[in-house]
Amino acid sequence: MGVIVRLGRASLLAAALLACETAAPAAAQITPADSAAVLFDAARILEAQGRLEAAEAIYQLIAERFGQTSAGAAARERLSGRSGEVLGQSGRSEMQVWATTFGLWLGVAVPAAFGANESPPYGVGLLLGGPAGLLAGRSLARSALSPGQTRAITFGGTWGTWQGFGVAEVLDLGEDLVCDLDLCYADSGTEERFAAMIVGGVAGVVAGSLIARKPVSHAVATAANHGALWGTWLGFASAILSDLEGDDELLVTLVAGNAGLALGAWAADRSGWSRNRIRMVSVGGVIGGLGGLGIDLIVQGESEKTAVGIALAGSLTGLVVGAVATGGMDSTVRGPSDDEGLALVNVGDGHVRLGMPLPMPTLLPPDGDGRKRWRPALTVPLLRARF
Repeated sequence: MGVIVRLGRASLLAAALLACETAAPAAAQITPADSAAVLFDAARILEAQGRLEAAEAIYQLIAERFGQTSAGAAARERLSGRSGEVLGQSGRSEMQVWATTFGLWLGVAVPAAFGANESPPYGVGLLLGGPAGLLAGRSLARSALSPGQTRAITFGGTWGTWQGFGVAEVLDLGEDLVCDLDLCYADSGTEERFAAMIVGGVAGVVAGSLIARKPVSHAVATAANHGALWGTWLGFASAILSDLEGDDELLVTLVAGNAGLALGAWAADRSGWSRNRIRMVSVGGVIGGLGGLGIDLIVQGESEKTAVGIALAGSLTGLVVGAVATGGMDSTVRGPSDDEGLALVNVGDGHVRLGMPLPMPTLLPPDGDGRKRWRPALTVPLLRARF
């Protein structure tokens, strides 16, 4: 059924667009507003028939291509759920999965921020955090968020968590020099770092929720997400190549990530690229970076700068090739799917799809120094399978 729906939707879009293009020479008075109105009527018919996925795909096309028209405003209203009818079905799964995971993370992070050394507080946190996150995610999903609005909230929380960790590291929050006889070492201030990540994550969710109060294009949200991740990688690689170390290296990485987030959102809004093209360009960059890593393994260079430089060159080459190779993708639109975007490789319903991983906060076990302390970190999912 999924294949039939996609084929039917593609045929409908192609027929509507072809009709607009072939009619233009014969009737020069046809404007973008007229084309948007025709597509909007087709989407309303599909919606009335209960074919919400196909209707949402057309609404998304109108909002991205004809945003300045009255039909574009109406399409954004339909996507945002202001009319009272739920269309943003595709954002529900991501919101609920992310909120549940984030709730579990908070269930562990809160006791750690208070310096809990016994297991019961963490057990209580897990028992409360997961259900609370699930309920919060379901509550947000009922508000008919579009996929773009959903990603603004989920990525806002994840990005805020990372920023909180980075700021705590750069400012050395809670880090003290501890001396035991003749041996001195730096206490990393684990509690302060957990607290900073919690504050950053909650602040990110609040910021994302404020942004989501207005319609957010899925393409813009995707570009901001991918731009932040690529900015982080480019900043980190540039810091390595510039011989920066410690806090300076992390600071450059943080600043570059935020710059990439802002630049990605701005570029998507100005260029009109579809989210699928943005995703495929990012996949090209990932493939290029992995190719550079493969070259590193073959060459086995001794210099870290050489290895990072090759991987960086591969990533940039992959991004450029991806941008050129996907030049025609903006003429086709495919509706959002729950299986896309959460991991690098997504398997389900007999299909294998590539996407940009959505990082999530996690914990790393102790280093084996005898101290029972877990360290905060981020995990990047590479495989998501559903059978």
